[in-house]
Amino acid sequence: MAILITGASAGFGEALCRLFVKEGYQVIGAARRKERLLTLQQELGEKFYPLQMDVSDQKNIDNAIQSLPEEWQQIELLINNAGLALGLEPAYQANFEDWQCMIQTNIIGLSYLTHKILPQMVERKNGHIINIGSIAGTYPYPGGNVYGASKAYVKQFSRNLRADLAGTNVRISNIEPGLCGGTEFSNVRFKGDDEKAAKVYEQVKYVTAEDIANIVLWIFKQPKHVNINSIEVMPVAQSYSALAVYRE
Repeated sequence: MAILITGASAGFGEALCRLFVKEGYQVIGAARRKERLLTLQQELGEKFYPLQMDVSDQKNIDNAIQSLPEEWQQIELLINNAGLALGLEPAYQANFEDWQCMIQTNIIGLSYLTHKILPQMVERKNGHIINIGSIAGTYPYPGGNVYGASKAYVKQFSRNLRADLAGTNVRISNIEPGLCGGTEFSNVRFKGDDEKAAKVYEQVKYVTAEDIANIVLWIFKQPKHVNINSIEVMPVAQSYSALAVYRE
């Protein structure tokens, strides 16, 4: 059986692929950028299968899953990692196309791929889905609007999957990272403005992609009768903010 990791060409996904292959698992790394996957395959060897997949496109997901060789078709663990944030403008100034892209990727893509993979897990009475959410799904912040809403969906979807899957032995977990650096997250959010992205992480000892990968591996390696429902992760440097008060 194999592990399917989306968003595998960078950031959390790339770190997850490296760690799970190192631990001896067969890993399918799925992402849009096939050239990056092929480079990763050269590094990781025969236990890594590069799968070009755009989770924002349902037909593309169908074609990608159908293209898997028989020996890679049984998915023991699905890590729904692919997702993005676009923009940090207030809702009344935001680009609606950015909203659509986040909804299509973070909500519809994640849901559709889960819907494709889940039946085989239920039939086998064995499987695990780990969703990569965000603390943005719990704590609002200016400019978070649709991104935060999409991650709130991931949180509640994970909980409701747990309710639906009682008695099937299929596990569902949601990991909710806070400030994580060393990935493309902010570069994507600020649409290639690397200087602006770098300022987010200045003078902060942030959580790394490797930290998140280690936590995901720990969740998966728990005994089969143990389900880690959710884990919220922040760097020590990050904490809660006071509620804003606007004074006229």
